[in-house]
Amino acid sequence: MTAPRRPAGPLRLPRLWTALGILAPVGMLIVSGLILLDLRRDAWEKAEQTSRNLIQVIERDVARNVEIIDLSLQAIVDNLKAPALAQASRELRQLVLFDRVVNAKDVGVVLVLDEHGDSIMDAASLTARHTNNADRTYFKAHAARSDLGLYISHPIVSRLTGAPIVVLSRRISKPDGSFGGVALASLSLSYFSRLFERIDLGHRGTINLFHRDGTRIVRYPTPDPIASAPPPNFAGTPNFARFLRQARGTFVGTTHSDGVERHYTFVQFEDLPLVLNVAVATEVIDAEWRRKALVLGGILLALCGLTAGLALLFGRELRRRAAIETELAALSRTDVLTGLANRRRFDEALGAACERAHRTGRPFCLLIVDADHFKRYNDRYGHAVGDTVLKGLAQSLSASVRRPDDLVARIGGEEFAVLLPETDAAGAARIAEKIHAEVAGLVFAGAREGIGERTGAGTSEVTGEGTWMPAGAVRVSIGLACAAPGTAADDLYRLADEALYDAKKAGRNRTCCAPMPEAFEPPAARGRAALRLVGS
Repeated sequence: MTAPRRPAGPLRLPRLWTALGILAPVGMLIVSGLILLDLRRDAWEKAEQTSRNLIQVIERDVARNVEIIDLSLQAIVDNLKAPALAQASRELRQLVLFDRVVNAKDVGVVLVLDEHGDSIMDAASLTARHTNNADRTYFKAHAARSDLGLYISHPIVSRLTGAPIVVLSRRISKPDGSFGGVALASLSLSYFSRLFERIDLGHRGTINLFHRDGTRIVRYPTPDPIASAPPPNFAGTPNFARFLRQARGTFVGTTHSDGVERHYTFVQFEDLPLVLNVAVATEVIDAEWRRKALVLGGILLALCGLTAGLALLFGRELRRRAAIETELAALSRTDVLTGLANRRRFDEALGAACERAHRTGRPFCLLIVDADHFKRYNDRYGHAVGDTVLKGLAQSLSASVRRPDDLVARIGGEEFAVLLPETDAAGAARIAEKIHAEVAGLVFAGAREGIGERTGAGTSEVTGEGTWMPAGAVRVSIGLACAAPGTAADDLYRLADEALYDAKKAGRNRTCCAPMPEAFEPPAARGRAALRLVGS
């Protein structure tokens, strides 16, 4: 029978504490990861909002300047229709035609061309600088269509100043509606550079202004070398196709020209054939967040690693402590010499067995076993031989029982007890006979040598009561008692001890049975003598 164990509470389990110690930092890492993801989302939202604000400011500035130049060109076209202007002096005609446009910032050349493309009026001087622009795309476009309105050219190099420019032009029609020339004003590309240079988009960030046909007008911070090559056209690229699909928006895409992934924010001008985009490299958006993530992640990993390590050490210490406690608990219920259950464990098991017998009504028996003449062994052969005898007796008793619930205990000195749950008197008597047989086979060399020294190597000796025993042999007396429902543990032990005393008194090396409770005794056996002898 195993001793009852106090169930370990969940907080006393080393594995639970170790698991909690590991799960806690893992949980911290998960929460921190979610926080870092949220910080990354905030970084992207901030970058997107900043790009929208930038593109709104740039759009308004470009639209306002183009509108000022366009109003000036419309005034030139309208004033040229006035009959009195042809009769006015050159100075007055210059003042009337070019008063507004000369005040416009970043406006370069302002000319009036006739139907052949020759310059006939120049805002820079009373006498027009000679040039012929009949081959320019804008001149041909106005000559072909009367309803074109404001035309914005691709980037070109001015023939008068040599600077890269964009030409804004309007058609001049004769009274009969035929083509009469072009009024034009050039806008220097340096205007866009000055507008964009105040904006910091980080490494590989760009601002691009496109014509709606896909031709790039300007790129910041790396302008196109338009003096030696025509401006590039991106009409067939996926990114530009997305620019044209909606008025404004954002997306992440790879730039066709350099293969860099960027976050694009774009807008189409409402009344102008222009498309503007602000592109920020995704690695720049993630750079600041990545620095924070590396620092925070490193700190958290170090702390979590330390916490997990301490948890493992703590768990190992708890396991070690639990093992020591288990060992101490076992030692507190184990006889050190024989390895059997000790008196404490026996008392617990006996009390539990009595309670169970009272509850179930099933019998159980108790054997008290005592080594005959053990004091004489100790006195004659020494305590070392006595200890060997006790160990041999323990092995014999253990070999006599087979069921897991049977309990063999040393309850003091040379006295042992065998607790037999759910066993009647006949079964207990068979166990007692087996114990006698097992013990009879024990022979101790140390005892035999001791006897030889004292008796001349005799092979047997006579006990004080006249019983002959082989040299080096040991015998036991057994008291047997059976419990009935309601029998107290102390009463059962007293009955078995009295039966043991009767066995000693009757000559030792035998089993005596205490009076059997009526509940377990067959009717035919009632009225017999209270004392029974089993074997001799």
